[in-house]
Amino acid sequence: MAKDLFHDVVKNALIKDGWQITDDPFFLKVGGVEFFIDLGAEKLIAAERNGQRIAVEIKSFINPSSITDFHLAIGQFINYRVALKVKDPERQLFLAIPDTTYQRFFQKEFPQIVIQ
Repeated sequence: MAKDLFHDVVKNALIKDGWQITDDPFFLKVGGVEFFIDLGAEKLIAAERNGQRIAVEIKSFINPSSITDFHLAIGQFINYRVALKVKDPERQLFLAIPDTTYQRFFQKEFPQIVIQ
């Protein structure tokens, strides 16, 4: 399975922030469909003594059209969110994107409307 260009950068940032990578990739099977989310991680919260778990989908946004990458990322994100709701509802899903993509595209009005 091909990894996004920023896969290791995101993985290392999570580890540096105290997350333990539990799955690379994080696998789910829901309704006969297999899903491979880029990373699964968990972090212990000492005050609550409960584990916080996340899944991270990593997107590089390298196509000339940011809107094309956006459509693909949002479609995948929605599918993964539904699959997690069925199989692992306590796990929170995140989309990791390059900082330049966040600054140049995700700060525009349309992407903000969509992700709200």
